[in-house]
Amino acid sequence: LAERVRRIGGTTIRSISHISQLQTIQADNSDFVQAGEMARRLMEDNKHMAQMQRAAHEVCVHNHDVATASVLENLIDQSERRTWFLFETVQGMNNTD
Repeated sequence: LAERVRRIGGTTIRSISHISQLQTIQADNSDFVQAGEMARRLMEDNKHMAQMQRAAHEVCVHNHDVATASVLENLIDQSERRTWFLFETVQGMNNTD
C-alpha cells in the first residue's frame, strides 16, 4: 500500500515514532483480561479498523486509484468477517447462564 500512497502523491510512514503519532487504536497493557472482555475489545478494534479502511477507500476512489481501492475492499471484507465472528463469540459467552 505504501507504494500506492506514494504514487498518488502521499507520504508514507517514516519512523516508529511516526506510527505512534498516527495510531488510532489505543494500546492495551493490562496485566490480565478475561476472555470475553478480550474478544469484545478485539471486536471493537476490528470495527474501528474497518471504518479507517473505508475512509482510505474513499481517498482511493477520489484519486481514481482502482488498484488500491480493490486491495482495501478485500481488507475491509476481512475486518468485517473478524468483527462478525468476534461478535458471535461475545454473544455466545454472554449467553452461558
